[in-house]
Amino acid sequence: MKIGRSLYRRSGRSQLELISLSPGQTQNLGAHLGRLAQAGDILLLVGSLGTGKTCLAQGIARGLNIKDYVLSPSFVIVRELYGRLPLYHIDLYRLDRIEEIMDLGLDEYLYGSGVSVVEWADKGLSVLPAEHLLIEISYLSLNERSFRFKSNGKRYRQILAELRQLSIKKVRSSCS
Repeated sequence: MKIGRSLYRRSGRSQLELISLSPGQTQNLGAHLGRLAQAGDILLLVGSLGTGKTCLAQGIARGLNIKDYVLSPSFVIVRELYGRLPLYHIDLYRLDRIEEIMDLGLDEYLYGSGVSVVEWADKGLSVLPAEHLLIEISYLSLNERSFRFKSNGKRYRQILAELRQLSIKKVRSSCS
């Protein structure tokens, strides 16, 4: 899998930063996350408009063997897609108050049998499950993005360990 140049910062078992050089690499990173995903996983995406949250979600869907094209669910809030596991693609962009998020009844998704990917998760962090993988996406240049992963819980530290292995393999293979 290609991720591009990767940064592996020794910031403990609970954090990792990777760099993507293109939308294709972002989707490949997402596909790897999708292959690692298990029922009940919660991935919270945070980043400015245009940083690649939906692009990453498209890759996650591909890793879950979902054939449907993934669109941002901004206008419908939640899209359900089906593959190896259900993907609950949730977008909080259009919501301004925490009460609106609480009123959505997202528990059936967040504690369900699928994988929940929440875009604009920063709008609802205080009411989202404490155990999750937070992915902060930052714009570096026209095509480059930084992905800072922060694990909250044992399951998500396990995902980061897998991503570290991917990062190390990529760095080694690019040096050969």
